[in-house]
Amino acid sequence: MLAWLAPYQLRLVFRGAFTLLALATVAMALYVLWEEKELSYRNYQHSFQKTAAEIAAKLHHPAGQLALLNPPTPGIPVTPLHPLLLPFSAIDFDDRDKVQQAVEMSGCQVQYKAGTVCVAVGNNPWAGGFIYVAGSFASSSLIAHAHGTDAILSAHHVLVSVNLRGQTYRWIAPFEAMGTAINGMHGRLTGFVDTGDFSAPRRPVKDFRGWIWQSPECMAAAGNPQTCLKRAFFSVRLPVGLLRDDLFQPDDPQWPPADLEHIQVHVRVMPPGGDTALIDSDSGDALPPFALTDLAPLLLPGETLHIRKFVPAPAGDIVTVGSGEHPHDYSHWLNIIIRHLPVEGYDKPLENHEIIATPLGNYELILVGDVGSVNQSLSAVATRVSWFVGVMLLGLLLTWFIIEVGIIRRITELTRRAASVSQSVKSSGRFEELDLNDLRGPDELGVLARCLADLLQRVKEDVERERIRAEQEKDMWHAVGHEIMSPLQSLMALHGSSDDESSRYINRMQQAVRILYGNASPSEAFQASTLQIRAVDVEEFLRHVGSNASCVGIDSVEFQGDTGPVLVRADEYSLEDVVTHVLRNADRYRVPGSAIGIALSATETTASVSINNLGPHIPDNLIERIFEYGVSDQQDAGANGNRGQGLFVAKTYMAKMGGTISVQNVAGGVSFVLGLQRAPAAATVGAIL
Repeated sequence: MLAWLAPYQLRLVFRGAFTLLALATVAMALYVLWEEKELSYRNYQHSFQKTAAEIAAKLHHPAGQLALLNPPTPGIPVTPLHPLLLPFSAIDFDDRDKVQQAVEMSGCQVQYKAGTVCVAVGNNPWAGGFIYVAGSFASSSLIAHAHGTDAILSAHHVLVSVNLRGQTYRWIAPFEAMGTAINGMHGRLTGFVDTGDFSAPRRPVKDFRGWIWQSPECMAAAGNPQTCLKRAFFSVRLPVGLLRDDLFQPDDPQWPPADLEHIQVHVRVMPPGGDTALIDSDSGDALPPFALTDLAPLLLPGETLHIRKFVPAPAGDIVTVGSGEHPHDYSHWLNIIIRHLPVEGYDKPLENHEIIATPLGNYELILVGDVGSVNQSLSAVATRVSWFVGVMLLGLLLTWFIIEVGIIRRITELTRRAASVSQSVKSSGRFEELDLNDLRGPDELGVLARCLADLLQRVKEDVERERIRAEQEKDMWHAVGHEIMSPLQSLMALHGSSDDESSRYINRMQQAVRILYGNASPSEAFQASTLQIRAVDVEEFLRHVGSNASCVGIDSVEFQGDTGPVLVRADEYSLEDVVTHVLRNADRYRVPGSAIGIALSATETTASVSINNLGPHIPDNLIERIFEYGVSDQQDAGANGNRGQGLFVAKTYMAKMGGTISVQNVAGGVSFVLGLQRAPAAATVGAIL
C-alpha cells in the first residue's frame, strides 16, 4: 500500500528525525515555562496575602488610623500646616510623656531640619474646640520671661497664628520657667493675644495653655552645658472661638470641622530678641507625616488598593493607591504563549478585603492583585529559555541543512540522473549525457558517483562504437546502392517494355536499393571531399541560378540585385550545390504560390547572399541544430527521401570555401544568409554551370 514511499524513505527518516528533535526541544521549553508559571503564581499568591496583611497592620496602628482619618486632598500643600484629626479623643498636653507618646504613635509630626511640629485636633467633640500644637526644636539654655514684666521679646517665646474662614487668631507665648532640676528645665508658655504692641499691658488668654521641657544633655557629645544646643519639646493648646461655636450649634453640631484641611496654622519658636526662628512651620524643608499614598511602595506593579468608608454601607473610594501599570517589557508572542499555559486559577482576579475600625467609623480595604508581575518574572525565564531553544533549533537546522545539502541532495540528484539514464535506455535505446562531476568527492558518496560515471562512460563508448559500426554498414550499402542505381536506370531503359520479363526484377532491385539509400548517411564522404577554389562572379552566378531554377523543379525564384560583378572565392560546383540545397529547403516549406527571393550585398571584404521564403518559422528546438547531419522535422524522413543531409552538405561546403551559412526567423518566413570572401578584382572569373 505504501510502496510508493519506498524511494523516499531515507529522506523521510532523516527529516522526520530532525522534526521530532525540534518538537521535543520546543515541548521541553514549554514544560519548563509551565512549571515556572505555576510556581510563580503560587509565590505571587503568598506575596499578595502577605502584602494585604502588612497594609492592614499599618492601618490598624494609630499612624495608619491617622492616615485613614485624614485622607490626602489633591492640591493641598504641606505648608502652611493644617490640623490633623487624631485617632485619640484629646491630648493631655500638660504631661510631657503622654504628649510625646500621642504624637509619636499617631505620626502626626511634620519633620524639619530644625525639629518637628504636630498640629492636630481630637476626635471627641466634647473635649472642646481646641487645636493642639506639639513639637521639638534645638536651642541653648532657655531664657525665661520674668513674670509680671512686659519684656516678652527678651525671652524665648512661641508665635502662633490660626487662619480660618477669613479670620485670623494670633498668640505670643513667652517661656516662664517653673524650675530647674537635674532632669532639665521646664516651664509654662503663657499665651497673650498678639497685637504687635508689646509695651501695652495685657492679660493672658485664659484657655491658652502651653508647656516647654528642655533636656539637660547636649546634643553634641563634647558640648559645654552652658552654651551647647539641647533638645526642647513644647506642647500648646489653642482656643479657637469659631470651632467652639460649631460644637454648640443646637441643630447640627459639627465635629470634626468640615473645612479642617483649609485651616492654616503657623508656628514659630523665637530666641530672645532674635529675628530668625529656631523652628518655623512654614519652612520649605517640611516632610509630611505618613499618608495613605505612602502605601504605594508596598504594592507590586499593577496592584491597586481601594479604601472606602462605611456610612453605614460602603461609599465611594476615599483614596485609590496603585503602583502603576505593569511594564510589559516582554515580547507579544511570549505573552501569548504564557497566557495559554494552563494553570488553575491564573485568570481569576485576586482580591483581599479587610475592615479597619476607627473611632469615627469603619473603613474597608480592597486590595486587587495583578498577575502582571508573574508575567514579568516569567518573561525573564522565557527570554532565557527562548535563547536556549533558539540555539538548539539553530543547531538542528544547521545539522539538517548540512545533511540535506551534503548527503540527501546528492543522493536524490544521483538517483534522479540514474533514473533518467535508465528511462532513456528503455525508451530509445540511447544514453543521455550523465554529468556527475558536481557529485564527485572523497567521501563514500563521491566515490560511488565517480565509479558510476566511469561505468556509464564505458557503456556509452561501447554503444557509440556499435552505432558507428552500424552507420558504416549503412554507408557501405548507400555507396553500393548509389553505384548500382545508374546501371539499373540503363537496364530499365533497355528492358522497360511491359512484355520484358527482366523488367519486374529490375523494378524490385531499384526499390530495394532506394530503401537502403534512404536510410544511409554518407557524412564522412562529404567531409573528406576536396574543392577547387577560384574567383567566381557571384552576381552573374545567382542571376543564372534564379533563371534556371525551374529546370530542377523550383519555380518562382527571383533574384534581386544590380550590383555589377562581385568576385568571391568559391568552388563553382560546390556553391551551386549549396544554393540548390537551400532553395529546395525553402521550396519545401514556403507558402504555395509565393516566391523565393535571392538578394546580394557586398562590402570591401565580404559578400552576403540572403535566400528568403514566406512560410512557417523554424522551431526553437531545431534552429540551433538544423545544420547537423540527420536532423529533420519529418518523421521517417529517410524513407521519404529526406535524410536531413542537404543543409549539412551546405554547411560543410561553405566551411571548406572559407564562408559561413546561418539561418534566422524573420517576419513572415525564414532567411538563410551565405557569407563569402571577396576575391581580388584581377582574378579570373570561372564559368557558371
